[in-house]
Amino acid sequence: MAKSRKDNKKVIYWLLTGCLLIFIMVVVGGITRLTHSGLSISNYKLISGTIPPMNEIEWQEAFDLYKQYPEYQKLNNHFDLQDFKDIYFWEWLHRVIGRLIGVVFFLPFLYFLITKQLTKPTIKKATILLGLGAFQGFLGWYMVKSGLVDNPDVSHYRLAAHLTTAFITFAYTFWVALDLMFPNRKQIDKKFRNFIRLGLAVLLLQIIYGAFVAGLDAGFIHNHWPMMSEGKFIHETVYSEQIPWLKNFIEGKSGVQFVHRILAFFVVGFIIAIYLKTKKMTLTSIQSKSIHFLLVIVGIQFVLGVFTILLQVPVWLGVAHQVGAFFLLNAMTLTLHRFTK
Repeated sequence: MAKSRKDNKKVIYWLLTGCLLIFIMVVVGGITRLTHSGLSISNYKLISGTIPPMNEIEWQEAFDLYKQYPEYQKLNNHFDLQDFKDIYFWEWLHRVIGRLIGVVFFLPFLYFLITKQLTKPTIKKATILLGLGAFQGFLGWYMVKSGLVDNPDVSHYRLAAHLTTAFITFAYTFWVALDLMFPNRKQIDKKFRNFIRLGLAVLLLQIIYGAFVAGLDAGFIHNHWPMMSEGKFIHETVYSEQIPWLKNFIEGKSGVQFVHRILAFFVVGFIIAIYLKTKKMTLTSIQSKSIHFLLVIVGIQFVLGVFTILLQVPVWLGVAHQVGAFFLLNAMTLTLHRFTK
């Protein structure tokens, strides 16, 4: 088969479709979290779980099963069947999209493999993508499991692992697509490339802390800005003695929110520095666009973060802030790719 048939436009469209589905899944996942719907489906059925309850008897059975777990017993024992249906929908949709992503990644990959439309490097990269997708599914199950024992909430560590893996899977899928869209590129400056990599690492750390904030419901306290409370840049609860001091910054609500606030300034600082460094360079059109896109998105994301805190995390704004993080990672990935050999 001719070489021109390999890594063709169909392969690129396949990868970009995967990116779109991951984006939709992250949005729905954000809604699921913010509406506290994530523990509504306590049994994990890979195939039959794609079909929701179809009649009142099946709905009642699902509701009775939900009643056996801590979330209902400790938090939602006032729920009636309609309340349960409302939270069930978002978790069911989230899981169905996850299964759809698995099908969309695996079946076309198998087709392209059989018809020899992939080069060896792309086969290796696609295999990594499939592994990331499978790991992401496992983390989703592992996360939900943590909220079905004693505490009616999922572990914020597992939530962070689940969300961060989704972001990394998207970024890598997008990177592989970019490799095929722009096969010829030259490295401009290794030091500058490494600086962007460092900025990307800080951004990923910020995404992890965003998940910590979500998992601990830490956005519902200290709803002032730039101070954590009136007249205080650092709230005294950041130094709570109830848990070891360092643990306050990974397990304490105040400490986690404080780190998330500070990291936001670092992310903005890195991106402004990236922009200023490129002012002395001769850039291609797409390099210039990627830098300006990065600058605009980080500004929007910063403002969204501030208002999310000030307004005590309304669902629509919390989701918008998570979408902003997604686009920011997208912009950072594109920028790094454009400045990497």
